[in-house]
Amino acid sequence: MERKSPGFDPNTPSVARLYDYYLGGKDNFPADRAAAEKILKVAPELRAAARANRAFLGRAVRFLADAGIRQFLDIGTGLPTQGNVHEVAATAAPGSQVVYVDRDPVVLVHARALLAGQGGTTVIEGDLRKPREILKNPDVTQAIDFSRPVGVLLVAVMHFIRESDRPDEIMATLRDALVPGSYLVMSHGTSDARAAAVHKGTEVYRSATAPLTLRGRERITELFEGLEMVDPGLVWLPEWRPEQADTIDFADNPESSLILCGVGRKS
Repeated sequence: MERKSPGFDPNTPSVARLYDYYLGGKDNFPADRAAAEKILKVAPELRAAARANRAFLGRAVRFLADAGIRQFLDIGTGLPTQGNVHEVAATAAPGSQVVYVDRDPVVLVHARALLAGQGGTTVIEGDLRKPREILKNPDVTQAIDFSRPVGVLLVAVMHFIRESDRPDEIMATLRDALVPGSYLVMSHGTSDARAAAVHKGTEVYRSATAPLTLRGRERITELFEGLEMVDPGLVWLPEWRPEQADTIDFADNPESSLILCGVGRKS
C-alpha cells in the first residue's frame, strides 16, 4: 500500500520534529517530545549525533562549493535551523541556487516563511520515494540546470526509505539525472553500533510519520553504486574531513555518532 504524504497531526510524532527536538529546537509538540525522550533514554548520544549530522552537512556543502558546485538539491531538508544549506552556500559560494524538498507540511510552512523573498532559494513539496517527480517539478527545473553539475543532499533521510520503497532505484534515478562532476552527499543511520539501543529506538519510530530502516555499512555502500567515493569514503560522522569544533562530542568514540556518511562523485 502506498504511503501518503503526512498531513499535520500534532498527536503523531513527526520525524522532522523529533530531529528538531534532538537539536534543541522549539518546533515540536508533546507527542514528539514524549517519543524523543523514549529514544534518548536508550540512546542519549542521539542529541550529539544530531549536532554532528548538521556539522557534517555544513562541511559537505563547503566541500562541494570548493569543488565548483553552485547548484544544490536538498531532499528531506527537515525543519530550518542554524547552518542551513543556503546559509552555508551563501558564504562559501555566493550566487548559488538551492532547492529544498520535503513532504512534511510543517517543514514546508516554516521553510517558506524563512525563505520568503530570499533570492536563490526554492522550496517544494516532494517525496523521495518518487524521485522522478522531484526532478521534473517545474520549480526544480527552473532553479537547477541539470546540464551542469549539481550537488544532491540526502542527509539523514535515506534511513526513512524502506527496502520495499526500492532505495537502489531511487538512488539510480537521482544519479542518472546528474552530469559528470556532480556530487551526492548522504548520511545514514546504521545498526553497526549500539545494536540493542538502536533496535529500541527503531520501535519508537514505528509510530511516527515514517519508520526507521537502519542499514549496515555494506548495504549503505551499495547505495553509492556508480559513484566514486570521495576520500575518506564511508565513515562515521565526525570522521568525514573533520574540523576541530566538530569532533568534541565523539573524539574517542566516533561510532557513538550512530550515523555513517559519505560523498560520492559522478565521473
